[in-house]
Amino acid sequence: MKSITALFLLFCFLVPSALAQLKFAFYGPSCHRAGSIISTVVANSFRRDPSITAALLRMQFHDCFVTGCDASLLIDPRPGRPSEKSTGPNASVRGYEIIDEAKRQLERVCPGIVSCADIVALATRDAIKLAGGPSFLIKTGRRDGLRSNPADVNLPGPTIPVSASIQAFAALGMSVNDMVTLIGGGHSVGSIHCSLFQDRLNDPSMDRSLNAQLRNTCRAPNDPSVFLDQKTPFVVDNAIFGEMQRQRAIMRIDQNLALDGATRGIVSSFAQSNSLFRQRFAQAMEKMGTIRVLTGRAGEIRSNCRAFNNGR
Repeated sequence: MKSITALFLLFCFLVPSALAQLKFAFYGPSCHRAGSIISTVVANSFRRDPSITAALLRMQFHDCFVTGCDASLLIDPRPGRPSEKSTGPNASVRGYEIIDEAKRQLERVCPGIVSCADIVALATRDAIKLAGGPSFLIKTGRRDGLRSNPADVNLPGPTIPVSASIQAFAALGMSVNDMVTLIGGGHSVGSIHCSLFQDRLNDPSMDRSLNAQLRNTCRAPNDPSVFLDQKTPFVVDNAIFGEMQRQRAIMRIDQNLALDGATRGIVSSFAQSNSLFRQRFAQAMEKMGTIRVLTGRAGEIRSNCRAFNNGR
């Protein structure tokens, strides 16, 4: 079982002028096969390993919530030049090989056209659908960033208070509803290491049978991992919100969403309606994918997603 820790957040703002330059079918005239190439790569990967949905969701979150959706997370560290990729919780992000393969095929068909940032956004969207989540259109036209600095990474962990989480999302131009949707939806797939939810194991309010089950699993050596959603761990759906209501959330932030007055009603509405959750999750993912994007002549279109074009 592969690990997913917290899918979190910090500073950046939506840039309306940049947002206006994103558009549907951006690659229609220049690389009309872009979408189908990425979809095929993701589908092939999903057949081998359905946990890639969790991996790609986490990748996009960790990229967008630092300096914006600019693929800065994808840059490999070099001797004397560390990058976001090897810093803190980013060190366990996975799925880069999927982006690499899509980029390799795209460069062969239409070199220098499709950005790594758009590949991440499209691949994540496709993986969500394959995992039973909503199908939705996203605007493209993002360009790749020219900076990847570990000093920019400030990703709070799984025990962040709801109030602090609300403030962090608000700084990104996102609402409380967006926050609940993205946290719950992101955690509806994937897993987490036992060392990251010890506080929940010591919480007497946690469902007793689940607590006993988790304690038994976590006694094993090498810091085992468990599913974040114990009901439908490979499906992007609303099941995790019902788990939150029954004190069966694994992460502290997830459980607190069902307890805090500012978010409890949203959790309840999603727990009651998967169709509502699907609609809001699609909207929130589209919105998140526009955070501080680079467009026009800003940034670059990398030929290799792991390195800046100038080799620095």
